[in-house]
Order: sequence, then structure tokens, then C-alpha cells
Amino acid sequence: MKSIIFILLWIVPITSTEWLNDFELAKLEARQNNKKILLNFSGSDWCAPCIKLKRDVFEQVSFSEFATANLVLLAADFPRHKKNRLSDEQTSHNERLAELYNPQGQFPLTLLLDSDGKVIKTWEGFPGGSPEEFVNDIKGHLHEK
Repeated sequence: MKSIIFILLWIVPITSTEWLNDFELAKLEARQNNKKILLNFSGSDWCAPCIKLKRDVFEQVSFSEFATANLVLLAADFPRHKKNRLSDEQTSHNERLAELYNPQGQFPLTLLLDSDGKVIKTWEGFPGGSPEEFVNDIKGHLHEK
């Protein structure tokens, strides 16, 4: 039985990339660990490019491994379906982030920020390409202030 579980885990890798939903906590973690913040604005239950970005990039092992070592991930989700509704507090928090970084309401929108919240790079919509290409693009900006 153990060998079957091992084989399944080997065939279907599990990613454990953690996305935070608190900006102040993300900035603190970024400062403490000398990392950049990757902020993603998403409509997780209605935005087809957002769903594709999550599935084809963020959930891939190559992105997950890179992100765990180099980034603090911050999600600002704006679901529409009642069953996926966020708490009023989280909704308000995400709306404040949108006022600062996404006033046009672009979905998806992904930003690379320094630990103070200064924008380093912005990707509008689905960045296209493979997860590895997206990782390489991020790598090119990791040492910018």
C-alpha cells in the first residue's frame, strides 16, 4: 500500500505554495526573509484568464518551487458567486489593495512589489508562455529596488 501512495505522489506532484491575504503580513514576511511580494488580483470564480493563470502557472511545480524560495505570495481575490463570498473584512482589505494597485479593475493583474510595497513590475492579463518563462521574467526583476 505504501508503494502505491509513493507512486501516486511521484506521478502527481502536490504543490504547497501558500498565498497570504494580508498585505501588512506579506510586507513583514518579505522584509524578514529578504523576498519580493507577488500580488495577484483575481476573480477566482468568474474570470477565465484568472482561472487559467492559477491552473497553468501558479499551481505548477516549477512556479511553486521558485515562489517558495524567492517570493511572498499575496492574493487579492474578488469572487462573485455567493458561495465563494469573502468576509466583509477581507473584501474591504482587497478593495483597499485595488485602490492602491489596480484602480482600473484589471483581471488578472499581477505585480511584483518590494517589501515596502513599491511596484517593480506589472503583468496585465495572462502573461502567456510557460510557468518557466514567467519565473524567468520574475527572476530578471528580483534584484531591483
